[in-house]
Amino acid sequence: MEIRKIQELLGAEVLCGEELLGNEVSSACCSDMMSDVLAYVKDQGVLLTGLLNSQVIRTADMMDMVCVVFVRNKMPTEEIVTLAKDCGIVVMRSELRAFEAAGVLYHAGLGRKNDDG
Repeated sequence: MEIRKIQELLGAEVLCGEELLGNEVSSACCSDMMSDVLAYVKDQGVLLTGLLNSQVIRTADMMDMVCVVFVRNKMPTEEIVTLAKDCGIVVMRSELRAFEAAGVLYHAGLGRKNDDG
């Protein structure tokens, strides 16, 4: 799924990385605990979180994620946005709660296995 489609589905505002909206992702994860993301997440392209600090971007970068969506309309600081720009990570914010955002993306097919696998 293109990141642009994720933006549309979540009604998200893009804060940086507009030029990367055409990139494809195949899965997402949702967590406010970056230690869990580091320990359990594999091959996720998008991180949904309500945690608002620079460790979110640092974690996403370490895990090769290409997009972070801050839920509950949280506004990251300029420092967070600048770090994301430097790392080549799209940052968006959505009014949806984490549970709702994850459900919308899953329902739209993100992260689902096809019938063959």
